[in-house]
Amino acid sequence: MAFAYTIKNQSEIHFLTFTIHQWVDVFTREIYTNILFDSIRYCQKEKGLEVYAWVIMSNHCHFIWRAKNDNLSDIIRDMKKYTSKKIFEAIANNERESRKSWLLKVLSYQNKIWMWKEGYHGEEIYTLKFYNSKVNYIHLNPVRAGIVEREEDYLNSSAGDFWGVRKGKLELEWFG
Repeated sequence: MAFAYTIKNQSEIHFLTFTIHQWVDVFTREIYTNILFDSIRYCQKEKGLEVYAWVIMSNHCHFIWRAKNDNLSDIIRDMKKYTSKKIFEAIANNERESRKSWLLKVLSYQNKIWMWKEGYHGEEIYTLKFYNSKVNYIHLNPVRAGIVEREEDYLNSSAGDFWGVRKGKLELEWFG
């Protein structure tokens, strides 16, 4: 089932979901979230990744992305591989991480890092209506989880950009 969604058209805009292996709450620490942000920013600058909307939850992320260079699957693969290694290293080196031994155990298998769940949920966005429904889904994720009352109050999402409340942590492209 992990491969039920595939990216057929590498140059189109896609709604994507990436999940941490075993739904482990990794992104509860800013140090680990910043590694993900840095990797995405690198992909934007160096690989032609366009980001339209996003949210980082404690154990999964939703994005709307497009690749200028028709290589979205490659960008996803490289980003997941890089962030897996760097976040795993950050956990191992974090003296203040109270869950260190447990995280290192659960995020590895047979001496290999296994941070991201295999595969990803990806859906091509064909219409403005579908785009808007996915943006709403993304931004309401922290509200549905009971973390915030208003989507624009959640810092690890693009909702602040959309509502004009604050500049987000990632550069955004605009659909349409």
